[in-house]
Amino acid sequence: MTSQLAELTPHMVHYNERLYEDGTFRWLPYLMYFHPADYRSEVVNTDAIGFRITHGKDEQASPGSRLPREPVKLLVGSSSVFGVGATNDAATLPSRLWSHHAPRRPWLNFGGRSHNSTQELLLFMLYRHLLPPVEEIVIYSGFNNLGLAKLPDLVQGDHGAFYLCNDYFAKVSELRKPQRTAGGRFRRQQATNTDAEAPVKNVDQQIAHAADLTLRHLDTWRVFASALGARLSFVLQPLAPWVRERPAAEEEALFRELDERFSFTAMHGDVTQPEVGRRYATALRDGCSRQQVNFLDMNTVLAAAAGPDDWIFVDRCHCTDAGYDLVARLLTEHLALS
Repeated sequence: MTSQLAELTPHMVHYNERLYEDGTFRWLPYLMYFHPADYRSEVVNTDAIGFRITHGKDEQASPGSRLPREPVKLLVGSSSVFGVGATNDAATLPSRLWSHHAPRRPWLNFGGRSHNSTQELLLFMLYRHLLPPVEEIVIYSGFNNLGLAKLPDLVQGDHGAFYLCNDYFAKVSELRKPQRTAGGRFRRQQATNTDAEAPVKNVDQQIAHAADLTLRHLDTWRVFASALGARLSFVLQPLAPWVRERPAAEEEALFRELDERFSFTAMHGDVTQPEVGRRYATALRDGCSRQQVNFLDMNTVLAAAAGPDDWIFVDRCHCTDAGYDLVARLLTEHLALS
């Protein structure tokens, strides 16, 4: 049987194996993890820190390599901003903005794969000192907070759960066992994926938790943007089931095979319903309005712009080259970028 993944998206091996699962993942204090530094391939290239290279028409830039002297614009987020699904660095969202749709200023890729909103904020705080003046910040995010919201409170902490958190807490607990005193000074219950007693949040609670966390961090972004004199916008990233009920033929084939290997629906099915996407967008829109931050639901504008047979997604979260280019055009039009 022919693999549709291998036939339609052969470049995804660079994201799913070579860049992510072969031991090159970087473990970092505070941030937890980031992309490998100085990674080189025909699909993905990173700088000396691990940021992906952004392409303009005739030049390239990233926070850990060459930076322009002029003011820059930042696209902030997780794997969709990093560009999972793009066949090369020039096809990512920041690159399409800089090279084609909004080329007046350089765009830098501030995407961290699998990051939640806490990590997105920390990434900027840890590396802001490298940047020239920042003119605009567009946060293109939202799903990871919602996808993680169902995890038990024991791993949520004060700042939300993060990917691989169960492995992290289990390893910390294991390492601390020899250090525990007889009085149990270091003893603390840890949660695992098999914690059957931990209550699972219902959809209403997941939406409320994710929106609260996202908006809390957005308020800090607002303070930073004001201090920098930068315009700030928040964009709810698109999710395939939120954009349209019936996927394109290529998407349907890819989703089917992906579910046979790892069921996205089984993991996140409760929050992938279109109604959940609309309610989450409403909560974020209302919060952005209170903070006077520009808000855009990319799901609704992408649904209106894409044809029923347009191949937009390589999986339910990440786009094809054509999908990223379309999103870049829509960002430019709806946020009045230049």
